[in-house]
Amino acid sequence: MLRGFLFWGAGGVQGSLFMFESFRGIARMSSTVRTRFAPSPTGYLHIGGARTALFSWAFARRHQGTFILRIEDTDVERSTPEAVQAIIDGMQWLGLEADEGPFYQMRRMDRYKVVIAEMLAAGSAYHCYMAPEELNQLREAQRARGEKPRYDGRWRPEPGKVLPPVPEDVKPVVRFRNPPESVVAWDDLVKGRIEFANAELDDLIIARPDGTPTYNFCVVVDDWDMGITHVIRGDDHVNNTPRQINILRALGGEVPQYAHLSMILGDDGAKLSKRHGAVSVMQYPEDGYLPEAVVNYLGRLGWSHGDDEVFSREQFVEWFDLDHITPSAAQFNTEKLNWLNAHYIKQADVSRLAAEVTSRLARRGVDPETGPEVERVVELYRERVSNLNELADAVELYCVEVHATPELLEQHLTESARLALADLKQRLDTVVWEKAALSDAIKQTMKAQGLKMPQVAIPLRVATLGVTQTPSIDAVLEVLGRERVLARLGRYL
Repeated sequence: MLRGFLFWGAGGVQGSLFMFESFRGIARMSSTVRTRFAPSPTGYLHIGGARTALFSWAFARRHQGTFILRIEDTDVERSTPEAVQAIIDGMQWLGLEADEGPFYQMRRMDRYKVVIAEMLAAGSAYHCYMAPEELNQLREAQRARGEKPRYDGRWRPEPGKVLPPVPEDVKPVVRFRNPPESVVAWDDLVKGRIEFANAELDDLIIARPDGTPTYNFCVVVDDWDMGITHVIRGDDHVNNTPRQINILRALGGEVPQYAHLSMILGDDGAKLSKRHGAVSVMQYPEDGYLPEAVVNYLGRLGWSHGDDEVFSREQFVEWFDLDHITPSAAQFNTEKLNWLNAHYIKQADVSRLAAEVTSRLARRGVDPETGPEVERVVELYRERVSNLNELADAVELYCVEVHATPELLEQHLTESARLALADLKQRLDTVVWEKAALSDAIKQTMKAQGLKMPQVAIPLRVATLGVTQTPSIDAVLEVLGRERVLARLGRYL
């Protein structure tokens, strides 16, 4: 029998009716790779999830396959539209476009219920009338005896077994009839051979008393219907995998290959937290990171291609495989991320950087039109910054009325320094406004006042930009412009 259903996405029906058993047959014959990223919208998309999405996307691209975005939103109480949008925004910023989706589990409830009814009819699932209080008592007794707390199978149908009378006041759950013997095993593409004894797995609840299906069941039906060939996900799902494999086999589905990625640790080796990276992916553009830097960094987080540290998105897709993912935990390194971001800022098109800086200044209420051409300032500073916010900070100094702190003025605008600046101001009033001529004017002041370069350049920086360190001072003056330089010097003379 051919199975089919309508895929529903954010905008309604996505595509047309798919005959999935037929499709999977085609996929097997053509060895078509189909991967998926399936986040729960109970929070933002963080670095761990972004790495999973990147690896799933890259594996599909490497093999000319299909990458699917699936939103697992069955946790109705915790799932929010804002979290869904944050996931989509994060993936768009990273450039991880999905070939299919987003698909939403909550819009597939009818499909899940059909499969559950088929399993009940086939005997691979059954109704369990054990009340929650009864189950809690059972588990407490098991713990008291030092046993692993688990459902004891009292409502599991067996040949010759007499089941308890059906209580009138209890709505049943539906449990999967897990195989009682042997092992369930798979060759994990990251961790190697993994085995679980079926005797250790009790009969999983696949539908709640109100009929809503549970997470592990929905995942299986989705992977089955969508023809997923490779499941790439975090290793916190390892314990779910044997249950999902058993359910999939009971449905007659083909088991995908699994690759479980190890967790990411912080700079200090502790579990990743907000202070070292476990923030929303959308915090990274806010903090001044370029998407290509984050993608490059994530690609190297637990995977390697020889000693290559810097590579484009295209190179990553060309090189990416599952064989070189380390089974040990990866460690987040903020310094390396900053180094990569600085590299990509140096390589980026100046007009793109100028646009990024302009939007940041606008959010601060700063009008770039009040300063010199933004692209010229960007060219001055792009080699000196590690993020776009630092670049915007530098450009802002050229656009607003800068006032040095009293401490800087006291330290650097001494009497001799003011005399030197007054001498320089006179020269700058008539000099040709280009870097070489400006450099000569500064040297003439140094000679006339008997001073060295720092004794003139540092006070000049403090007076014009309110800081002690800048790019080459002659280049700074050239970009800042005659009118602004003379006006800013005049405030202190």
